[in-house]
Amino acid sequence: MLTDSQELQERWQKMEEALKNTKRLVVLTHDNPDPDSVSSAVTLAYIVKNKFHVPCAVKYGGIVGRAENRAMVRVLRLRMKPLSDSDINPRVDFAFVDTQPGTGNSSFRTNRKPVLVIDHHPLRKTTKADFVDVREGYGSTATILTEYLLGSGLDVPSKIATALSYGISSETQDLGREAGEKDVQAYLALFPLSHKRFLAHIQHPKLPRDYYVTLNRAFHHSFVYKNAVATSLGEVSNPDFVALIADFMLRCERIGWTMCLGRYQDRILVSLRTTHTRGEAGRFLRRLIGKKGTAGGHGMIAGGQIPCSTMEHEHCTKVEEELVQDFLKRLGYKEGVEMTPLLVE
Repeated sequence: MLTDSQELQERWQKMEEALKNTKRLVVLTHDNPDPDSVSSAVTLAYIVKNKFHVPCAVKYGGIVGRAENRAMVRVLRLRMKPLSDSDINPRVDFAFVDTQPGTGNSSFRTNRKPVLVIDHHPLRKTTKADFVDVREGYGSTATILTEYLLGSGLDVPSKIATALSYGISSETQDLGREAGEKDVQAYLALFPLSHKRFLAHIQHPKLPRDYYVTLNRAFHHSFVYKNAVATSLGEVSNPDFVALIADFMLRCERIGWTMCLGRYQDRILVSLRTTHTRGEAGRFLRRLIGKKGTAGGHGMIAGGQIPCSTMEHEHCTKVEEELVQDFLKRLGYKEGVEMTPLLVE
């Protein structure tokens, strides 16, 4: 997949050097992992185990919540487990995929330096590892792992090809969002090797009732001002619902920006979406949240969180209201404008 075979060879050598003293590797996704993160993690684990002969396990923080994501893990029988305290010990090394240390979206709370970091989000100044491969120009981390897999000389199992192809398509919305030529090439290489019936099951899973409850709440708690929609879900049973609703509202005609807020456990979750290819959503949201929490993302999608365990309900509500007003202000609208309900007869 990499056009420069010498570059690929250099990457393999650096990865092998990084892993030379590793006895056991835990590959970490970001918390509440999406298909891009899951598929990238299981692929890296497969490569490290079979090319470098290092025992590997895939771990995650939070939950696998969205119906499509749960179907992906179940149907493809992907081996991954929640991260536990017992995993963090001196005999185990760590790799990060689709995330970087210090982003706020990882349950890995120690200061230990990982041996590998592979990601497609902007490189953070604080990211340190023995091997770092961060390619901001790629639409998905799964594309990067596809290049490694196809250049590894290993067999490509159908379940991994299926996971990667779905990881790429879901992250780029069927190659329509932030997808470049490398993403297209990777998807076209994977699709013939993928299990089509399994893909259909993953893309069209049965949906739980709380999905419809959340959708109903979103309809009645979404407000519009010109080209922007803001949605406040309140408490959610599934953190993935926040990103799901942000994506869903962006499909509304004449809307170019959406922001969805939801409370999960002790955090206010924020998802930002835009149709503008140069929207710099990640930078937008980092500035919006500021020192209140953490955020990250790409040009058109971003996510963040604000700790709220010490806040009273009224304080949480005030913070959310201020985020919505600042959202509009940063879009260039006057301070104090009034939004109208999405559902107007």
